Amino acid sequence: MQPKEISANEAFTLIERGDVGIIDVREPAEHMASHIEGSESFPLSKLKGEDIKHEKSAYIIYCQKGGRGKSACEKFLAHNPDLNIYNITGGINEWVNEGYNVRKGEKSILPLDRQVQLSISTLLLAFCALSLTISTAFIWPIIFVAAGLFVAGATGFCGLARIIALMPWNQRV
Repeated sequence: MQPKEISANEAFTLIERGDVGIIDVREPAEHMASHIEGSESFPLSKLKGEDIKHEKSAYIIYCQKGGRGKSACEKFLAHNPDLNIYNITGGINEWVNEGYNVRKGEKSILPLDRQVQLSISTLLLAFCALSLTISTAFIWPIIFVAAGLFVAGATGFCGLARIIALMPWNQRV
């Protein structure tokens, strides 16, 4: 079963009606940096399908941009197809763009997608420099990283994001 996608405006309307659970599937440090008021943190990296039940009439799931939220919805629905569950298209970024408030924490951490972008660009720059100055054999790690990017783009699964999500700085609460 496919999760239902809703806009930030539709999510706000549902929340205003009440009896809706709001679940943030970003990593704990991302949740602590900013989150939708009243949301609970259930990081996708540790999420189990049985983590939510039928305690609320509906559940609104969100992440940074919508991808992890969709994956979480699929996981929840696989375990319990009767859940009334929605993913905010565009995630918390869209929520903020629409002018809705978020609760900000004391610390700020880079969102997971930016951590991945910085990691990949650093690897590519380093291996490019090595292949130009040391040996052309360093082209192989560049090809490996590019293949990983292709797989992530084609499937929505990014292994590097899963690894970075487990790093200690993303687990601090």
